[in-house]
Amino acid sequence: MSHEKIVAVYDTVAHADAAVNTLRLAGYPTSDISVIKNEGEAEAQLHEPEFWQRLFGGDLGLHEAEVYGRTVRQGGAVLAVRVTESEAPNVIDLLDAHKPVDVLDRARAEGLAERPKVVVPPPTMAATLSATSLAPTAMKKDEEVVRLAEEQLDVGKRKIESGKTRVRRFVVEKPVEANVNLHEEHVEIMRRAISEPGYLKDIDWSEQVFEVVESAEQPVVSKSVRLTEEVVIRRKGSDHIEKVRDTVRRQQLDVERLPLETIKK
Repeated sequence: MSHEKIVAVYDTVAHADAAVNTLRLAGYPTSDISVIKNEGEAEAQLHEPEFWQRLFGGDLGLHEAEVYGRTVRQGGAVLAVRVTESEAPNVIDLLDAHKPVDVLDRARAEGLAERPKVVVPPPTMAATLSATSLAPTAMKKDEEVVRLAEEQLDVGKRKIESGKTRVRRFVVEKPVEANVNLHEEHVEIMRRAISEPGYLKDIDWSEQVFEVVESAEQPVVSKSVRLTEEVVIRRKGSDHIEKVRDTVRRQQLDVERLPLETIKK
């Protein structure tokens, strides 16, 4: 079973100790974890790139070794973990959670290394084997790095106009009727025979005109207005859960070992 050494550089000892505690909780033994900090180490050794190359391999660049030493001298720490090859990605994720230093970026910022001409994907801050970056320049000559990527589904929200509701007020007419009692007064002429002789002496032979007013009632129509109801128009919000389905891509490796005779052909 092959093993790898994963190295991460932290600006503070507290970050390194937190990373060690995370590794222990994840089940990695203390015997496979080492932390180098400015305690008990000679100042001259921290300055020497050979000191770091002896620890992490001769392929460690001088500019990277200088970042190691300067970080430790300024109160940081270098953490190394020995794990199996299959556990390396998980350990890198655990170390990255505590914000390690990107050694190549730090070296470029401090003028210790030139920026590579080839554009490569951003390396993870914790690195395998002899460096804290996965850039091609940090790998051994007999090694190749294949990076695997996967997509993640990110679902957001946006507000759209889903429709309109139109409320229109208009007037309608309908025929109505009502009964009303009307009173009329008319003149009625009645004739009666008189046989009393006593009225003869009071006869008035002059002409007279009598007028009696007749009356009748007519219906008079008027209209009044009253409020019957009110309608309130408002928007009412509601939430619902909608399941979004899509596909994401993930890169995998298919390792096939070819027989020697196949390779010679």
